[in-house]
Amino acid sequence: MEEIWENEDSKSWLLRLKEDIRGIQEDGRHVTVSSSASSSVSSSPSQSDGDGDAADCREAGKPRQSEVTQRTHTGEKPYSCNQCGKTFTQSGSLATHLRTHTGEKPHSCDKPYCCDRCGKSFRESGRLKVHQRMHTGEKPYGCDQCGKKFGHSQHLKEHLIHTGEKPYGCDQCGKSFRQPGQLTKHKLTHTGEKSYRCDQCGKSFARADTRTEHKRTHTGRKSYVCDQCGKGFTTLGALTIHQRIHTGEKPYVCAVCEKSFRQSGQLTIHKRTHTGEKPYNCDQCEKSFAEAGSLTEHRRTHTGEKPYVCDQCGKSFTTLGTLTIHQRIHTGEKPFVCAICGKSFRQTVQLTRHKRTHAGEKSYRSFDQ
Repeated sequence: MEEIWENEDSKSWLLRLKEDIRGIQEDGRHVTVSSSASSSVSSSPSQSDGDGDAADCREAGKPRQSEVTQRTHTGEKPYSCNQCGKTFTQSGSLATHLRTHTGEKPHSCDKPYCCDRCGKSFRESGRLKVHQRMHTGEKPYGCDQCGKKFGHSQHLKEHLIHTGEKPYGCDQCGKSFRQPGQLTKHKLTHTGEKSYRCDQCGKSFARADTRTEHKRTHTGRKSYVCDQCGKGFTTLGALTIHQRIHTGEKPYVCAVCEKSFRQSGQLTIHKRTHTGEKPYNCDQCEKSFAEAGSLTEHRRTHTGEKPYVCDQCGKSFTTLGTLTIHQRIHTGEKPFVCAICGKSFRQTVQLTRHKRTHAGEKSYRSFDQ
């Protein structure tokens, strides 16, 4: 921007354009901004000319609404930016837009509306209000089919699960999606491009917003708080998934056995129990797994790595689950209880083995010689 305004003529043009912006805000009438150094400001008379019928808002069935209200029905956008051609229904919207060309910052901050929870700032108060719903959990837009609520009206419009409609198709593989954002994310799986790199740890991401969420793992900031139990999360998605623990919601259902899950990833992994798919292969022994986490744990049998250490006795383990079971030795916790006799155990396998004593089953069959 600075190079564009180096000569005096350009500086004069910029000053006059800023004056026009102020004129637009004060006038509120039809304005045309010229791209020449001398921008012209012209006003057009009211189109009603005293005709009461023309002033009525017929589409809404309401008597005598403002011209701005009528434009929501007619689609008229009389305020045009002659820098880029974009049009607007209101003069104030044009004035706000023009600042993207002039670089004018009317407040001490280019984005004067700041969130007091996470510090994110916005150019418009309306966008701040929508953003704050992420923190408060407010969801004013409800689906009349299933009652599901949304924080943004657009999200309700994109909620097409009842119709089954998936209008956004991938031109690479033909897979279709309900929302354009889902298609955009999917397309990155074809390119493999990860242009957004974390300057803290070097990890790369396909999308900027994913990198932003990742960076919070370094700062430790947990801006999204559960209103049920007070637990905090670094991302809105993580909070949404957590809240299903309280609501009991399991929206992802297996088409084969109808088992339901809180997360789409859990359903994806579950489906492999039906298909037998094991896409994660060990490069040391060629053993394969249905989950990436299982492969990671398995690899430690080759490397000998034991990253999970007990803070009571210093013993280390290859998996977090094994450490959790071990720690019950120190705490005395026995969460698995027999429904028949009330005896409790540290591990599920111990409870399963115990239940056989009630059923008369013998774990190891003996044969008479």
